[in-house]
Amino acid sequence: MRLLCALAVAGYHFGDSWRLDGVHRPIHHLPDAAPVLIYGFLGVESFFLISGFVILMSGWGRTLRGFAASRAARLYPAFWACVLITTAVSALLPIEGGLPFGGPPDSTDVLVNLTMLAEPLNTPMVDTVYWTLWCELRFYLIVAFLVAAGLTDRRVKGFATGWLLAAIVLPYFPGAALTQVVMPDFAPYFIAGMTMFLLRRNPRDLWSWVLLAACWLLSQERVHTRALSLDPGFRVPAWPAHVIITVVFLLLLVIALGATDRLRLGWLATAGALTYPFYLLHQRAGYSLIRTVATATGADAAFVIAGTVLVLLGVAWAVHRVVERPLAPVLRRFLSRPPKEHVAAPPRPNMSRI
Repeated sequence: MRLLCALAVAGYHFGDSWRLDGVHRPIHHLPDAAPVLIYGFLGVESFFLISGFVILMSGWGRTLRGFAASRAARLYPAFWACVLITTAVSALLPIEGGLPFGGPPDSTDVLVNLTMLAEPLNTPMVDTVYWTLWCELRFYLIVAFLVAAGLTDRRVKGFATGWLLAAIVLPYFPGAALTQVVMPDFAPYFIAGMTMFLLRRNPRDLWSWVLLAACWLLSQERVHTRALSLDPGFRVPAWPAHVIITVVFLLLLVIALGATDRLRLGWLATAGALTYPFYLLHQRAGYSLIRTVATATGADAAFVIAGTVLVLLGVAWAVHRVVERPLAPVLRRFLSRPPKEHVAAPPRPNMSRI
């Protein structure tokens, strides 16, 4: 599911060139496919829905230190590699006009990006897709708070209910300080994923079903607004977005309730492993490759885009095998180690008695 979401987002980004003609309208690489690919924007919402399930599951039964170590080891090694790769590609193959990124990032911006805190530190992002990582990090902090308090079904349900109510109310108070924490636009997806994990533990819990239904209803309003806010140069009906996000809800619910537990296919794990580095690399590096190859060869746009996706999947696999797999366990062990206790020095003998 995660790889399909990443490919959907890539299709959404690659469907047009981000270059503007004389009447300030996007020039579409794939004009016939663009009206379908545009709905790839829902890949982000689907990512957040999956994260709600997976991150709560990964925190259950862990200490706060163990949870933090597992998340840092999962995120940072591949992220560091992808920031450096994207920086190199943007310097070697700059996009004409810089749209939508500006020129190659300078060294200071790169260093700040490596912390994964470029957005809250108001620093230009090496790749604009990193905005979703700040949403994920805030969700991780919320789960870390719950882990520190002690994860129980009742505690998670109570917190999730309060969070959902805040997500409904806060949009009526623009600029409210809590907006950055509550994330009203994306909260229903995180909360729905968490609720599905609770339903996996106890499928008969009525309140979890009510909470999940409320999340789905709120998500319908959110995707409707998002679809209508798009301006790709053609009409974007909202109804397919409603259908797609409903299918994603149902698919993850079926998985959460155990229907696929017996499915054991090794390539599925590999596909999941490719998702994160592919997502981090696809936009800026992908645009650079597409523009460079298309300009040099004049090849068909669909052929160039398909080839670019395959190249990026290959690079993502290399990042996973060469960087993530060897470095993540080392980082996890390092961060999991408890601090050394201070051992008091033995008392010095009283020399006057000797």
